[in-house]
Amino acid sequence: MALDELREGDEVFNERGFTYIIEQELFERIKPVKVDYVSSQMGSGFSIFSKMQADSSCGGGCSC
Repeated sequence: MALDELREGDEVFNERGFTYIIEQELFERIKPVKVDYVSSQMGSGFSIFSKMQADSSCGGGCSC
């Protein structure tokens, strides 16, 4: 996940006051995508879950 500018061919999503941009080609390969803000004793940040992660051999989500 990174800050970026909108480019031609990007998908744009607005959710709870946040705007997310993802390349359309990438989105088609990994959808559905869930972005969540997580706060715990170990820290806080965004977790990103996708179909690609669920189909992988590790079977879990990764976070950034």
